[in-house]
Amino acid sequence: MAESSPSSTKGKETRRGSLVLPPGMSSSSGPLSEDLRCSICLDVFTDPVSTPCGHNFCKICLNKCWNNSQTCSCPYCKETFRQRPDLKINTTLREISEHYKEKRPGEKAEVVCDVCEDRKLKALKSCLVCQSSYCQTHLEPHLRVAGLKKHKLMDPVRNLEDYICQKHDRPLELFCRDDQTCVCSFCTETDHKNHNTVQIEEESRIKKTELMKTQKDVQQMIKDRIKKIQEVKHSAQVRKIYSEKEKAAHVEIFTDLIRSIERCQTELLEMMEEQQKAAEKQEEELIKELEQEITELKMRNTELEQLSHTEDHLHLLQIYSSLHRPTDTRNWPEISLKTQENLETLRRAFSKLKDTLNEKLSQTVSAELKWMQQYAVDVTLDPDTAHPYLILSDDGKQVRDGDIEQKLPDKPQRFDRCPCVLGKEGFSSGGFYFEVQVKGKTDWTLGVVRESINRKGEITLTPSNGFWTVWLRKNEYKALASPSVPLSLKVKLQRVGVFVDYEEGLVSFYDVESSSHIYSYTGQTFTDKLYPYFSPGLNHGGKNSNPLIITPVSYKE
Repeated sequence: MAESSPSSTKGKETRRGSLVLPPGMSSSSGPLSEDLRCSICLDVFTDPVSTPCGHNFCKICLNKCWNNSQTCSCPYCKETFRQRPDLKINTTLREISEHYKEKRPGEKAEVVCDVCEDRKLKALKSCLVCQSSYCQTHLEPHLRVAGLKKHKLMDPVRNLEDYICQKHDRPLELFCRDDQTCVCSFCTETDHKNHNTVQIEEESRIKKTELMKTQKDVQQMIKDRIKKIQEVKHSAQVRKIYSEKEKAAHVEIFTDLIRSIERCQTELLEMMEEQQKAAEKQEEELIKELEQEITELKMRNTELEQLSHTEDHLHLLQIYSSLHRPTDTRNWPEISLKTQENLETLRRAFSKLKDTLNEKLSQTVSAELKWMQQYAVDVTLDPDTAHPYLILSDDGKQVRDGDIEQKLPDKPQRFDRCPCVLGKEGFSSGGFYFEVQVKGKTDWTLGVVRESINRKGEITLTPSNGFWTVWLRKNEYKALASPSVPLSLKVKLQRVGVFVDYEEGLVSFYDVESSSHIYSYTGQTFTDKLYPYFSPGLNHGGKNSNPLIITPVSYKE
């Protein structure tokens, strides 16, 4: 093979696909590189040939130049050759040139006739036997001469060598189904003897049919995804409308809460001012001590004032328990009765403020719970997931531990160690809410899980394993986070509400009877479907025989 433009290629070569490009030469469509330009016609090479001195020219350009001259010399460096060199096409440089032509904007490289000498005409057909391309004029013998009529003609292609067997130099006319490759007739007598071979055209028709089927599948996939996009956009619009309504409702709730706190705050401050004036008549040391206590009360009041301006409802619920800590006050055994009465009045005022705040918080949680109940879904237990010890009611709304293993098929979705069961329906978007009666039970677990959880063997209930749950064990309520969180509840739970906002990554639990918040998992990331999760706990010899009951959602006014 002749060298590729040695006069302009130094150093290492760079590979682009199957082509070898000299350094600095780009295969992209851009300004014409000097490495690809014929110095005679000043255009991209067509059938480039190399002279003995190493320079490259279009074959037709160089032949025309030498045909019009008495001597054969290089048009570029003027080196003269004693005999006219036998010119062979530089196939590597031709591939690079044609690749460049294909990338040129607005210009498509065409196949030209291999016989034309002066002006290369566009090829009409390529002959696999002759391994040449012909224009209409030079194709004429193939249409007239008996021997040439038997040659295999095809639409013109530039890379004829790809259609020829490299081993036998014969046209690739057959397809070997055993080896899934194109072969020539000689191959069927050697390497592919006794193989299942068919004509290329026949195999091509089969492959086209398969491709058409694949195309239809792809088109259907495109339609499905376009439909999904429309569904997502519609869902976003609906969600935006509901979101605006929800914001307005929450603003109204918090505005009322803030007003109530501000009113109580004003009353408390006025009362504190009066008591402060009365305390000024006391001895200086007593005044200092009383002022210290008033300062502490003011610090407490500042906390309440800051809380009164928050609109972060979730944060308000999370710090709610801290509002119940008792105010540190001192015992004043030697203080006069009037001073004691004044301080008692302050305490009553503060107690009033605390009671008002508790009442408003309770109203806020109640309103929040009522809002969540609009996302109530009809949950039914899935018997295919139930542990063999569990007994489900016929309507799929109750589950209890029967203390006896039932003979059930060991399906992949069935729990085999943990006494639990999932809901039938999974959820992968939006919000959903359901309520479960836990009355009379000493042991239970509730929540939601992702579809891909492990259901065989021992299971650790943590969010990282796909479980967002709370449970009752040994008279202690816990949220099974990492680590678990003990839950301080005033009353024993009778009915638990579970709310999930998929997009917000929120799982919340509520005491339905008292309309109070129990616990929330926040900032979670959901990817799988989420399923309601129920475990009635072990029977414990009848002490925990009551069932978990999925109850209809009752909207509390």
